[in-house]
Amino acid sequence: MNQHVTNLGPVGQRIETKLRAAFAPASLEVIDESHHHAGHAGARPGGESHFRVRIMAEAFRAKSRVEQHRMINGALAQEIAEGVHALAIQSAAP
Repeated sequence: MNQHVTNLGPVGQRIETKLRAAFAPASLEVIDESHHHAGHAGARPGGESHFRVRIMAEAFRAKSRVEQHRMINGALAQEIAEGVHALAIQSAAP
């Protein structure tokens, strides 16, 4: 399994944990890009507001990109409701 090691804060760690639990991905990368958006609308003072997710999972096979993104957004509904302002998603099936 491809794993990307980063120094994620608590929100990023929850995102990673939830995606692993929901999709058992063959590969997963969660990147906090909040520092690129400091001072912009939606940016939080402590960061952890803008993330990029790259995920490959069997659960996405035969699903459209829109369906894949809806699945991911559904799995992360709590984080989105609690302050994740932007989530860039790159998803695919193996």
